[in-house]
Amino acid sequence: MLDVSRVQKELVEIERDKKLSGVSIQVFDDGLSRMRGTITGPIGTPYEGGIFTVDIQLPSAYPFEPPKMQFITKVWHPNISSQNGAICLDILKDQWSPALTLKTALLSLQALLSTPEPGDPQDAVVAKQYLREYPVFESTARYWTESFAKRSSLGMEEKVAKLVEMGFTDEVATAALECCGGDENAALEKLLS
Repeated sequence: MLDVSRVQKELVEIERDKKLSGVSIQVFDDGLSRMRGTITGPIGTPYEGGIFTVDIQLPSAYPFEPPKMQFITKVWHPNISSQNGAICLDILKDQWSPALTLKTALLSLQALLSTPEPGDPQDAVVAKQYLREYPVFESTARYWTESFAKRSSLGMEEKVAKLVEMGFTDEVATAALECCGGDENAALEKLLS
């Protein structure tokens, strides 16, 4: 059975230094098995300035089994599927240890954005481009970050205003949009559930 007290402690730890670490988590159910994490794109990479959303599902045997993580935000990266967001990272598979936490898993994803491993790809097309045409890879990764992971403040304000018109408070609307990566449909669904 899921160790709820441990997960709650992990969530407190993440919340405490989310500004410093660049990672955060929003919980979607009372049982703590479904969450959405966000990570900021590392400085000096094509992902800089992006906010990347990750779906997190905790198995009932967590922390003895790794969390299931998948990018919701589209990412152009050799170790992340450009089609479905699947992640190739050893600690999410056979190198998981109960000593690891949700925070270390999210920080590992952030580190993976900084240091791709094209020799062990999740997306062979991206890995091939990374190895053979790095400038093209870099510009594509930047374009995807601009298109899918960056939020324009004007667009965000308009989305918040729409949700406020529907009867939600400014704070609640903003939090829901941030949690859902700026996707107003997902934010509305979250607010109504």
